[in-house]
Amino acid sequence: MRKNEIDHILTRMLDSHKNVSDLNLTVGRPLQVESAGELKPVELKPAIKELTPFQTEIFALNLINNDRRLTEALLTRGSCDLSHSLPGKARFRVNVFSQTGNYSIVLRKLESKVPTIKGMNLPEPFFEIAKEKNGIVLFTGATGSGKTTSLAAILDVINETYPVHVVTLEDPVEYLHPHKRATFNQRELGLDFDTFASGLRAALRQAPKVILVGEMRDRETVEIGMSAAETGHLVFSTLHTVDAGQTINRILGMFQTEEENQIRIRLADTLRWIVGQRLLPKVGGGRVAAFEILRANLRIKDSVLNGESEGKTFYEIIQQGTAFGMMTFDDFIVRLFEQGLITQDTAMAYASRKGIAGRGIDMIKSARGEATTDIDRLEIDHQYRTKGR
Repeated sequence: MRKNEIDHILTRMLDSHKNVSDLNLTVGRPLQVESAGELKPVELKPAIKELTPFQTEIFALNLINNDRRLTEALLTRGSCDLSHSLPGKARFRVNVFSQTGNYSIVLRKLESKVPTIKGMNLPEPFFEIAKEKNGIVLFTGATGSGKTTSLAAILDVINETYPVHVVTLEDPVEYLHPHKRATFNQRELGLDFDTFASGLRAALRQAPKVILVGEMRDRETVEIGMSAAETGHLVFSTLHTVDAGQTINRILGMFQTEEENQIRIRLADTLRWIVGQRLLPKVGGGRVAAFEILRANLRIKDSVLNGESEGKTFYEIIQQGTAFGMMTFDDFIVRLFEQGLITQDTAMAYASRKGIAGRGIDMIKSARGEATTDIDRLEIDHQYRTKGR
C-alpha cells in the first residue's frame, strides 16, 4: 500500500459522514470515524469488514514515513505523535500506538481556520484572559475536550490586538496563525525541539512576550513555566485534570514535600486563570462545551498559599466569585439546560456536584411550571395502624 492509496482511503473516511472529528483504525474493527461524539463504520468498495494487523501496520509505517525518532518512540514507549496532511483537504494530529502486539491509529482532524471567541460563543472572560500581560493561564480537561481550540481563539485576539512576539511549542502544530499585529513563531515537538522543557528554556532566549506550551507534562516544564511568568512573560499551557482545584494540587504534587512551601508562593504569585472544559452531548446532535473558570484574586491566592480549608475550597471561592468572571461547571451546565442545549440526564451525568446542579435544574423547572419530581400524588394512609392498637 502506497502513500497515495493511504491518502485516498483517509479522504474517503473523512467524507463518509458529517462532522467527522477523528479517524479510527483498530485491528478487528472496520474503518471507523467519530461523528458528533459517536464511532461510525465507513463503507468502502471493496469492503473492509475487519482490519488485519498487517493493514494497520502498513498504515502506521506510511504515516511515520521512515522517521527515526518516531520509530524509536513507537518501539520503546509504545506510541508516537505526528502530523499528517491531505493536500487541499485537511490536516491531522496522529497518534500511533501499540495494543496487544498490534498497532492502532487515531487521526484527529485539525481545523484549518483559526477559531474566534465570538464565532465559537465562548464565555466573555476569555477576552479578559487575552488582556493579561504576564503570569500563567492553564486550560484543563480530558483529551479532545477543546483546550487547544479555546487557546487558539485567545491567541487570535492577541494577534488582532497587540504587536508582540508569540512563540508556541506544540505537539503537533494544530492551528496555523497568520501574522497580523503579532508575530508568530510556531514550533513542533520532534521537528523543532526535543522536549517541552528544552523548548521552553530556549523560548526564553527568543524574546517572546507570549509563550504557548502544548502541555505541562513534568516538573521541569512547570518550573521553567513559572520562571518565565516571573520574568514578565504570559505563559499559556494545558493539563489533563478534571477541575481547577485538582489542577493546583497536581502541580504541587510534582514537587518534593520540602519544596512545597516555595512552590505555593511562586504559584500564588504567577497564576492568573484556570479554565476547565468538558464537551457534552447536545440536544439534536453534536456537542456543546461547558466551562469552569477560576480567576486569581486574594482569596484564591490565600488558598494556594495555605491550602484549602472549610469554607475556603476552590469550588466555594469560584461559586462566590461570579462578580470576577468566575463560574463553576455546575453553574454553567445548569445554564446550558436552561437554554435547552442539553437534557436533564446529560446535565446530571456531567455535573461535578450533582446535588447543586440538581437544585439549579429544579429551580428552572419550577419557574417554568414543570414538575420537579416524578411522584404524582401523596395521600395519607388511613388504614395504617400501629401494633397494640
